[in-house]
Amino acid sequence: MPIVRNLGRAASQLLQSSGCGCGISLVPVRCIGVSPRQVASDASFHSVTFSESDHPRVLITGGLGQLGVGLAKLLRKRFGKNNVILSDIRKPADNVFYSGPFIFADILDYKNLREIVVNNRITWLFHYSALLSAVGEANVPLARAVNITGLHNVLDIAAEHNLRLFIPSTIGAFGPTSPRDPAPDLCIQRPRTIYGVSKVHAELMGEYYHYRYGLDFRCLRYPGIISADSQPGGGTTDYAVKIFHDAIKTGKFKCYLKPDTRLPMMYIDDCLKATLEVMEAPAESLTMRTYNINAMSFSPEELAQEVQKYVPELQVTYNVDQVRQAIADSWPMNFDDSNARRDWGWKHDYDLPELVTTMFSYLGSDSRIAQAN
Repeated sequence: MPIVRNLGRAASQLLQSSGCGCGISLVPVRCIGVSPRQVASDASFHSVTFSESDHPRVLITGGLGQLGVGLAKLLRKRFGKNNVILSDIRKPADNVFYSGPFIFADILDYKNLREIVVNNRITWLFHYSALLSAVGEANVPLARAVNITGLHNVLDIAAEHNLRLFIPSTIGAFGPTSPRDPAPDLCIQRPRTIYGVSKVHAELMGEYYHYRYGLDFRCLRYPGIISADSQPGGGTTDYAVKIFHDAIKTGKFKCYLKPDTRLPMMYIDDCLKATLEVMEAPAESLTMRTYNINAMSFSPEELAQEVQKYVPELQVTYNVDQVRQAIADSWPMNFDDSNARRDWGWKHDYDLPELVTTMFSYLGSDSRIAQAN
């Protein structure tokens, strides 16, 4: 019900608006024709001006997920610690909290999110708040609220305040009728999960806001992302993270996908590098607003064989989860990312052998693997 009430209030504000997003504030606010929302008359703004020659002021929503903490670390090295604000609705670990600015931010609370953007003079926004594929199927109403209603809040605020907005899309934005090997940037999508539907919605809404309001919207379709810094989080490709943890802890791995299920994958460092590169790319170099990016493609069986070079005694069994298998079977086996490589020079660094070596170098230093080696 709070979501309904929030949407009702937003609709009421829109109906009462005079058609301009400038409101009656004493500071200039970008006018985008028919504003998605009316600027409240009691809005509180900082009077400090922001110079375009300065570093961007960055906000990351959903920052405690798989990618947010690593992205914050990369951006803080680039732009300065205090110019990058991490946010989430969960309590951060001490090492995250003390590593740089952190703010509680609920993307379903439009007013609070808008205040954060205004009071901190945010110029770049990375929107990572989302429920992933398998988790979303288990709670469709929550996924719809977070992935779609939250997206609308972010789009409206980004357009109103002239932000450069990054929203990640995913392999899950494709469906069983999409080309699978490879999937191009532009093709039939038609996903069959609420996660995939919400990501296609984000791609299309972001592009619409770009052409309708001039929003600087940028989007990458991520393959499965593999990271040593986070535990599996409910995604269909998370088996490729779990196998490393299980190999180290127990020497036994039970995979929920069939051994020959091939999917595109990427090591997290490549993912974060691509995200920063597309955000820094000159607008005139971008021929589209949503790009595929890719690094490698493998199956659980091929990954297990590579892992067994480090843990020869690893026992791998397959107990197929029909829900996740159906999701994986509807996704591409490979991505065509030639447009990203042509337009802004995308190039990956990690293939499968480098990925496995790097994962074990992070996870295995104090483990049975180190003792074996």
